[in-house]
Amino acid sequence: MSRQQNKMLADERRARIMEELEHKSTVLVADLCKKFDVSEVTVRSDLKKLEDAGKLRRTRGGAVSIMRTITISYPDQRMNVNSAAKRAIASKAAELISDGESLMVDTGTTTFEFVRALTDKRDITIVTSDLSIATYADSNLPHADVICLGGHLRKNHRYITGMMTLRNLSEIFADKAILATDAYTPGKGFTTEFMGNAEVKRGFLAQARDRIMLMDASKVRAPRFVKFGDISDFDTVVMDYDPEGKVAETIKSSCAQTRLELIDKDLIVGRDVDSDIGRERTKFIED
Repeated sequence: MSRQQNKMLADERRARIMEELEHKSTVLVADLCKKFDVSEVTVRSDLKKLEDAGKLRRTRGGAVSIMRTITISYPDQRMNVNSAAKRAIASKAAELISDGESLMVDTGTTTFEFVRALTDKRDITIVTSDLSIATYADSNLPHADVICLGGHLRKNHRYITGMMTLRNLSEIFADKAILATDAYTPGKGFTTEFMGNAEVKRGFLAQARDRIMLMDASKVRAPRFVKFGDISDFDTVVMDYDPEGKVAETIKSSCAQTRLELIDKDLIVGRDVDSDIGRERTKFIED
């Protein structure tokens, strides 16, 4: 069989895998092997190709449909802004998580990607105020217990805030808190647009042993409405890159013990470097 014929067969097989996912939310490697009469190696290669193309999410023993299994509380344009960087940051942050840990997970598109990167973790507990994160984790992370905080559902959003939320938080102690931010400004700290959201973020910081901030470089900008923390409040900050070294300089000048984790730019699909002016510029692909 020619290489061209092999490629055609592979393309047809992958198209049929996607058809399966149109009708079901999950597929299993074992079932696909039988259906197409091919080896596990072949099926896993197909699933990896489709995941790399952003068409599905691989899990242990199979794959899930991104479109059918995710209930997204965020407008499509927010999910698609800097999506490659967010996925890389999420993947890096997931490496910091061990089996058996309890996690407080903030609302946000980057933290949503973080939860999507936890498929191989075992016996974890996820505490969140975000209904979309809770729904996704419940449907797609079979080895995770999910605790959704009670409280007031913000109008036209799918996350919870308020006195009841803070009271719930005060009774929970987690191994790690994973937060997102609307902005980080050197000298002014981390800020967000909504007061109620800031209160919950402060609650996460107070109730976790280790605090991890996830943000892409675009968040290093002018402050938003209300502050919820400083760089020294976090044990780790995970970023795609640090524009002009501003975050590293803040850590150094404040003598904070915060660890800054930057992503190898070659690992972020869609990013390149403008060699003419020696300055990073980022091209992001959509989900």
